[in-house]
Amino acid sequence: MPADHHVPVLLAESVAALVTRTDGVYVDATFGRGGHARAILARLAPGGRLVALDRDPAAAACAATLGDPRFAFARERFSALDRVLAELAIERVDGVLLDLGVSSPQLDDPARGFTYREDGPLDMRMDPTAGESARELVARATADELTEVLRDYGEERFARSIAAAIVTARARKPIVSTRELAGVVAKAVGARTRGDWHQDPAARTFQALRIAVNRELEELSNALPLATAALAPGGRLAVIAFHSLEDRIVKRFIAAASKPFGGDPRLARAPIAERQLPKPPLVPVGRALRASPAEVAANPRARSATLRVAERTAAALPGDWSHEAAASRRRRAARGAR
Repeated sequence: MPADHHVPVLLAESVAALVTRTDGVYVDATFGRGGHARAILARLAPGGRLVALDRDPAAAACAATLGDPRFAFARERFSALDRVLAELAIERVDGVLLDLGVSSPQLDDPARGFTYREDGPLDMRMDPTAGESARELVARATADELTEVLRDYGEERFARSIAAAIVTARARKPIVSTRELAGVVAKAVGARTRGDWHQDPAARTFQALRIAVNRELEELSNALPLATAALAPGGRLAVIAFHSLEDRIVKRFIAAASKPFGGDPRLARAPIAERQLPKPPLVPVGRALRASPAEVAANPRARSATLRVAERTAAALPGDWSHEAAASRRRRAARGAR
């Protein structure tokens, strides 16, 4: 597969669920190489509009080639959705799509450092011009910090052994390449039974470091309320997740936002008649969708994908989600600058 080629997962299903008005305003918050964006634009009438976000400079270069007057692009994290829409003077949108994780071009380019299958610099940043790289994280983190990252973000049951092996290896010489790190992990895991023989021993470690470096779960947790706050009544939120950590956040968010009081159990037990309860801000649309056997056969990376869709109601949001998320982001940025 060419390094610049990306096959969008659940393309027809996600776009069909998202675009309910051909003259509406939509957001592709994870542009990648534009597969979903092109499909959305193909469904929109001349009066429709699409805004896309992505922090990867290669995605920005790809977006610059679209040349569609209905399309606007911002090189930003998707947690900056509120600010991007404000700068474009857009108050409400009719749909927001989040296609989470890394794209095929990012995985297939050894120079980006996402893959353990080929040698390359240990980077893993979605924006290689900003933030801490995986090499820097591996070099500075304590054994306890590495264990926590591998356990929480990779669900790696050999997290402590791998963290100890990394600390020992880096004391001899810095770990600077993907192949060096994969070798350290393979030696730490050894011949112990994992129960998942189809998976490379380094797969969970690389996933964990990538999530930590890019703050992916934090980004997602902040973006979901922002996206919901941006939706007009009847607008759709569509999220494609590729592993259980992401999908759990999406599932719980939609479940909570689909209940009165944002799912707060303390308020839900208040002595209020059911007919007097406030309406929830989201309603799930159908069940979670998985890729079909035919799509998985054509694109094995679709195997783990899950699509969840929810629709915005006219009900008020539980608290000011957009302001809370923005304030949280500003606090994190201030801590990172110190």
